[in-house]
Amino acid sequence: MGDEQDRAALAQAIIDANLYMVLGTADSSGTPWVSPVYYAHAGYREFFWISAPDAKHSRNVVARREVSIVVFDSSVPIDTGQGVYMSAVAEHVDGDEVTDGIELFSRRSLGHGGRPFTEDDVRASARLRLYRATALEQYTLEPGTDRRIPVSP
Repeated sequence: MGDEQDRAALAQAIIDANLYMVLGTADSSGTPWVSPVYYAHAGYREFFWISAPDAKHSRNVVARREVSIVVFDSSVPIDTGQGVYMSAVAEHVDGDEVTDGIELFSRRSLGHGGRPFTEDDVRASARLRLYRATALEQYTLEPGTDRRIPVSP
């Protein structure tokens, strides 16, 4: 049980410490695309970001909800890195759910020196939209290997 708790704590620490996640999407024909996006998370399973609806990754989410995510610190020395690898389903957040999602995103943005965001920033007449990915599976690496181990942060 201790190893599982240690992996969960590691995953939480990685998610809390980093500002950007790498979002892997694919278009309707399966052509992959990756994008770094600033994120806020809820419960280490839901990840929110804002993007223009005409951005390639946003169009891909509409075409194909299945995404992959990696959160990692790219500044650590070679052969010492750790990350959280996820498969998830993503969607454009609309309706009543925008209120809670944009509040969470804005709070994290302000905590990192960014600007506040409101519902008006992501509604239909605005240039940005709010998106959410819900993780289905999460993994970290077994130390010293490339083997992924399931984790539940």
